[in-house]
Amino acid sequence: MATQGNAEIRGDERGTLLIFLAGQRGAVRRAVLGLTDEQAAATPSASALSLSGLVKHVAETEQGWVARARQVAPDMQRTEENWADSFRLVGDESVESALAYWDKVALATEEFVRSVPSLDDTFPLPRHHWSPGEEEVSVRWLLLHLIREAARHAGHADIIRESLDGKTAHELVAMARE
Repeated sequence: MATQGNAEIRGDERGTLLIFLAGQRGAVRRAVLGLTDEQAAATPSASALSLSGLVKHVAETEQGWVARARQVAPDMQRTEENWADSFRLVGDESVESALAYWDKVALATEEFVRSVPSLDDTFPLPRHHWSPGEEEVSVRWLLLHLIREAARHAGHADIIRESLDGKTAHELVAMARE
């Protein structure tokens, strides 16, 4: 991941928030560690979610939110008709390509966050069911929202992975260090 160091010790709010975001990304990413694309696409729990779908969804969601903050069009325009495709790999997509895309998104997120003059800077928010009811939100809110989104799906990923092969988050951390 792009963010390094002990920012929270130095009191660097941007760095701290980016480290927390990287930590939650890492939890989702580790969930696919050692799996084939077929295993990562499995839906072994009561949910229709798969690990590969979660990787893709969280990456696309992060990219979309940062695009909103930058006030540019997101890479993927999701509609009611193609919303389900944000939760599954389609065409020639693979876990590897989804992770590579997420690497680019993570780097762009960090570059954007480090480029804004202040975390208090705001951007307009379109009206939608996920809107917090505000017309504008801050870059700080954006980072906290991305952390929340990744953490929510990291929990899903933990359950799915444990349902697949019994591996827990602690075991996956150890595997990632090997």
